[in-house]
Amino acid sequence: MDNGGTFLRVADITATLDTVLTTMRDVGADITYRLGGTSAALLQGVQLPVGDIDLLAARREDVDKFAAALASFPCFHAASWFPDSSQYFARYEVHGVKVEMSTVERQVDSDGMECVGRGPWQHYVWIACRSHQVPVVRLELRLATELVRDRPDRYEPLLDHMSAQGCDFDLLRRAMRDQGLPAERQCLVWDRLAHSAPHRNSDVR
Repeated sequence: MDNGGTFLRVADITATLDTVLTTMRDVGADITYRLGGTSAALLQGVQLPVGDIDLLAARREDVDKFAAALASFPCFHAASWFPDSSQYFARYEVHGVKVEMSTVERQVDSDGMECVGRGPWQHYVWIACRSHQVPVVRLELRLATELVRDRPDRYEPLLDHMSAQGCDFDLLRRAMRDQGLPAERQCLVWDRLAHSAPHRNSDVR
């Protein structure tokens, strides 16, 4: 899902998140969420195309609180259940930027997936967005997702960034395995990252 063909900048994302989170705070909407998708990667320094802002919610009631807080903004999709993808989903437009929040209600025994299981709740970093600290899903999980989707315009910038900055190799290995990336493609990733900086500690949140 994109933002009408226009790619977002870091400033667009931080300003929009500040508006959304301030609006929720002002109405007492205390929710558990993570920022995922390409906007999460851009905020961590990866230069790649971003069309919208994707927020992962822990519970359906969090999506309902999000929707209620943003009721004064244009609604593109009211909070509702998508059985095919097991998502409870809502989408609004905030100052021209599409912002989505959803649950992903599939049970998996893995910490290596970006939107399901323990992964997004266990592996994240805090990023400042003006007056807020935002929990952002780690790049290792996003890279595995983009590799599985075979989107080189997304995974190539991620590989370049992680080759220069390092990564958590153990987490990336689990993510690629658990997301079903073929062994030969995993080998190509390791070849690209063979000379990367020392990996980051997987305990860093």
